[in-house]
Amino acid sequence: MANILFVITGADHWTLADGTAHPTGFWAEEVLTPHQMFTAAGHHVTVATPGGVVPTADQASLTPESNGGQDGADDARHALAAMTELHHPRKLDEVDPTAFDAVFYPGGHGPMEDLAVNADSGALLTRALDHGTPLGVVCHGPAALLAATRPDGANAFADHRVAAFTNAEEAQAGFADKAPWLLQDRLTDAGLTVQVGEPWTPNVVTDRTLITGQNPASSAPLAAELLTLLR
Repeated sequence: MANILFVITGADHWTLADGTAHPTGFWAEEVLTPHQMFTAAGHHVTVATPGGVVPTADQASLTPESNGGQDGADDARHALAAMTELHHPRKLDEVDPTAFDAVFYPGGHGPMEDLAVNADSGALLTRALDHGTPLGVVCHGPAALLAATRPDGANAFADHRVAAFTNAEEAQAGFADKAPWLLQDRLTDAGLTVQVGEPWTPNVVTDRTLITGQNPASSAPLAAELLTLLR
């Protein structure tokens, strides 16, 4: 049995370019699907958030439209309620990533608000990278990679190939002209190579111990790839 750390945004809003607060949080599918796959394989999941706050699900991720109908939406809500780890998260600054066999970061717009600039998360990611701990990061989760900097200011992942939520997808979601910055652009500026797939279709990129996914549809294949590394 492996121990897998889920680092989840603690933000319940995303500050847009005009200063307004857009309600958000984590994207339900990106937490539930990997959690179900990992636990079905016999692994144990621990959740950590900044400050140990109970994370908020983006309500847009719990609509019938996002879950293939009302039954799917109901199933997602019930699964979140039953995921006890979500309701008792550990404080991010008290977590040692080397005590875990893998680390996983789901998305939602929340990471754009907090994890992108969270020094504790950045230090955790850098330590996990240097220790060789497998890292799975999906959708807007790669925003957290921006906080992983070396003492000289260079990004710890600067020589890595990644997938992340793209400019095209942000435009199609209706936020590209409202966002204070775009994830694909910021990752590129930090020295990472973003490998862009077709919008809304699975795209998983594995580079050494880092596995990244472009969008919610990538969460299942990313989890499967992470499970392969844990064998």
